[in-house]
Amino acid sequence: MECSSFLQIDTIREGFYNLAMIKSLSVTVSPKDEKNESLIRSLIVKELKKNRISYKKMAPVFEKKSIDARHGQVKLHLKFSVYLDDDVDKAGNGNITGSGTSSSAAFVLPEWKKADGKHSVLIIGAGPAGLFGALKLLEKGIKPVIIERGAETSQRKKDIALISRENIVNEDSNYCFGEGGAGTFSDGKLYTRSNKRGNIQEILATFVHFGADPKILTDAHPHIGTDRLPQVINAMRKKILECGGEIHFNTRCTELIIEGNCVKGVRTVNVTGEAAGRDFLADAVILATGHSALDVYSMMARYAPQGLEAKTFAAGVRVEHPRALIDSIQFHGNKEQAEILGAAEYRLITQVDERGVYSFCMCPGGFVVPSSSGPDEIVVNGMSAAKRNSKWSNAAIVVEIRPEDIPAEYKRKAEEAGCPALAGLFFRTAIEASAKKQGKGQAAPAQRLTDFLANRPSKDFPQSSYTPGLVSSNLNEWLPPHICNRLTKAFPIFNKMMRGYVCDDALMIAVETRTSTPVRISRNPDTFESTALRNLYPAGEGSGYAGGIVSSAMDGQNCCKKLMQNF
Repeated sequence: MECSSFLQIDTIREGFYNLAMIKSLSVTVSPKDEKNESLIRSLIVKELKKNRISYKKMAPVFEKKSIDARHGQVKLHLKFSVYLDDDVDKAGNGNITGSGTSSSAAFVLPEWKKADGKHSVLIIGAGPAGLFGALKLLEKGIKPVIIERGAETSQRKKDIALISRENIVNEDSNYCFGEGGAGTFSDGKLYTRSNKRGNIQEILATFVHFGADPKILTDAHPHIGTDRLPQVINAMRKKILECGGEIHFNTRCTELIIEGNCVKGVRTVNVTGEAAGRDFLADAVILATGHSALDVYSMMARYAPQGLEAKTFAAGVRVEHPRALIDSIQFHGNKEQAEILGAAEYRLITQVDERGVYSFCMCPGGFVVPSSSGPDEIVVNGMSAAKRNSKWSNAAIVVEIRPEDIPAEYKRKAEEAGCPALAGLFFRTAIEASAKKQGKGQAAPAQRLTDFLANRPSKDFPQSSYTPGLVSSNLNEWLPPHICNRLTKAFPIFNKMMRGYVCDDALMIAVETRTSTPVRISRNPDTFESTALRNLYPAGEGSGYAGGIVSSAMDGQNCCKKLMQNF
């Protein structure tokens, strides 16, 4: 239906006002009325009248949908931009039910120019910070040269399959490393609260331009899906190469080339052995290596230990339920609403003994996946395909760990290594190594949630999505007390928030440790340059300045904006 069919002609009533020609408002409907145009329009008119807004004609354009499952009845909150009078033509082809294009989708993307060769920037890491940083450089015709230790997506899929099938972990190409970064094969969620760090709509519109579903522009919790995100990433790579950028896969940065405390480039090795290592020189270096590159933190500690600082992180477990159970809890037993709305999400948070315990990276209708980046550890994560239609739903349940919570032995180890900021990293590595000892290959230590609370090992398990397999382990006996004790206290609280959350079919799979990095690479807040090394720009999640795909992408953009000012 054309947008013009939603123009509303009303008489201006005395006492009404119209200070702006575009109004933002929300209305609430039941799931069955999501496409009821006449009802939604009547609610918009009612809302305008309630706010004493006058107009002669109007065109409402759907912007965003959020689901409210509280208080025993599921409701949809629909947000609209309402174009009034002279601004009606600006509504474009958007419409009231969201089947057209929202005004957000009309975001005008910048022009990416052919690199002119006058300047070049090395970007270490092809995750969202690196890729979006490269596109930002191309707006000015500056050549990005991306150095990525992992493989491109097609080979990376094969390497990931080997983890589950043969317990083989490629240290450079896995769920954490490779083209697109950690998010490419672990869900592709785009939700962020970092709206002050940059233009979220620009990031979403860029994804849509390269092939993502336009629904991400209007969903409150946008999600591309692990099955679709690789194709989007491939299209971004193609554009970067078309514009004269370079991308070097299977190439690991091993050293910084430094002259007079100024980074001039990097020294690399080819991880496949098919080519010789080489040096790369450029006008600036962006370090966007992700939260799992332990060797990069060690490298920075060698050159400039004063440039690293400890930060808060979190660790815990993945909790997996049957999807039908979570849907029933969140939709209050209404199967019809579950069919209409799809797999249910949840978000849990509480305070236990002055530390946060919370859900993270909730994957409705998803899978638990092996996310180790080395053979001597077990790390788990979650992912969902675009349709979110598996039989399970899972989320990380993690405990806040502050620098002062790190056990003394790891602080001592960091001191001996000459960099106290690495204590949290050593602690995280030890937890992952303990999980490896409790597991078998990449089969992960696991326990029914009810058995965990009763402090007994599980005799058997419910069916699980985790394909490498599960090994029965009493997590109480080896998870650090800081984590274990708080989880024990938090789960009954979560069960009050979601009745039925604690049950025999709830499965704990250990460990989840990569929610964020325990180390920050310090940078000047005004220039984004490293405080210890000139011409080096730490960016993204691995440097401690982001927490997901969108915030990392914005941080990569912001780094490039700052360094371009020097050009």
